[in-house]
Amino acid sequence: MSSSLKHTSTPNAPAAIGPYSQAVVVNGLVYTSGCLPFDSNMKLHTGSIADQTRLALKNLEAVLKASGSSLDKVIKTTVFLKNMDDFKEMNGAYAEVFGDARPARSTVEVARLPADAHFEIEAIGLVN
Repeated sequence: MSSSLKHTSTPNAPAAIGPYSQAVVVNGLVYTSGCLPFDSNMKLHTGSIADQTRLALKNLEAVLKASGSSLDKVIKTTVFLKNMDDFKEMNGAYAEVFGDARPARSTVEVARLPADAHFEIEAIGLVN
C-alpha cells in the first residue's frame, strides 16, 4: 500500500471553512472532515434536525465520492449534536440515508459547533 496522501477538494460539497481539507485519503482509507448542513451557497440550513442531517449527509456523500469512496464503504462515523434531545429525529434521517450500510458510530453532544450548526458528521471509509 502507498502511504502518499491525497487531499480531496470538490465543488459538489461546501468548501472548508478553515485551513483544512474536505478529506484526506491514505493507505486505502478516506478520513473526512466534519460535514455541516450547508447548502451550495454556504448558507446554514436551520430547519428540522432531520433535514439538517440529510443535507450534511448529502455533503458527506459528495466528499466521499470525490475521494473514491461512497456511503456504503463508510466504516465509522462520528456525529456531533448540539442537543442530545435531537437524537431520535437525527437517527431516523441517518437510517434513511445509510439504509442497510450501517457503519460503526459514535454520537456525542457538544456545547457548540461551527456556524452554530446543530449537527455535524465526520467519517472514515474504504477507498475503491
